[in-house]
Amino acid sequence: MSKIEVDEFSGTKTTGHNWGGIKELDTPMPRWWLICFWIGVIWAIVYMAIYLFYPMITGSTKGYFGYSSSRAEFAQTMVEVGKSQEKFLVKIKNLSLEDIRNDKELSEFAYAGGKSAFAINCSQCHGSGAAGAPGYPNLNDDNWLWGGSLEEISTIITHGIRFDQDENTRISEMPGFGRDEILDRKQIDQVADYVLSLSNREHNAENAKLGLAVYEENCAACHGAKGEGDREQGAPQLNNVLWLYGNKKSDIIRQVTSPRHGVMPAWGGRLDGTTIKQLTIYVHALGGGE
Repeated sequence: MSKIEVDEFSGTKTTGHNWGGIKELDTPMPRWWLICFWIGVIWAIVYMAIYLFYPMITGSTKGYFGYSSSRAEFAQTMVEVGKSQEKFLVKIKNLSLEDIRNDKELSEFAYAGGKSAFAINCSQCHGSGAAGAPGYPNLNDDNWLWGGSLEEISTIITHGIRFDQDENTRISEMPGFGRDEILDRKQIDQVADYVLSLSNREHNAENAKLGLAVYEENCAACHGAKGEGDREQGAPQLNNVLWLYGNKKSDIIRQVTSPRHGVMPAWGGRLDGTTIKQLTIYVHALGGGE
């Protein structure tokens, strides 16, 4: 072991350690650092005495204030919150959707609960703001395939759309006019121009005239003579620009040729009735409810 000595350059004692001629100085810690260190030690001891608890054989120490833990405090808070919500949840369970909506305080509570349920269960498809996406309906407008009343929205949430596991699910399927060789390419092109004309968008006028006969024979029974749609069948409106799979001519041709059909799960078997009512109130209040 090397001999402790005084470094000739700094005048500081060495620790006696020597690594290949490199000597380690025994430099004292700065006074400010030592002060901060001991303040931290004293603070920790006081904090543990006042707040913290230590496990014992049959329990734990409670500290000067008898504080257990933030987890226990949170659990107690949640119990109290649950009790305060219970009276609202009971009302929602027993009242009709219309009665809930007409009760300002209850409606606000149901809206908040529905918003939370929507974020967990629905936003993945319809978006966090319910604006939808290609193939997923926008819930903020009033263009509803099956109707936008409270009862109709509740039915859709409960039984879903084209959900095979629910016998009461809503079903509407458009034939594949091209895929099933019901119409040829020329006829599909013509009817696409006619559909564009229903909303006064740019189209081939001569083609649209020929497409009228095709439309009346194959499409009007579901979509209406003027493209107004039919909610009883879940047939969309064609006389506006709100299209689920795009409103360009190429999009229309693709859908007529080989239609795409979305599926919405039935939430009746996954969520309780009270939550479905809250979801209904929330969706109805987004702006498109009728």
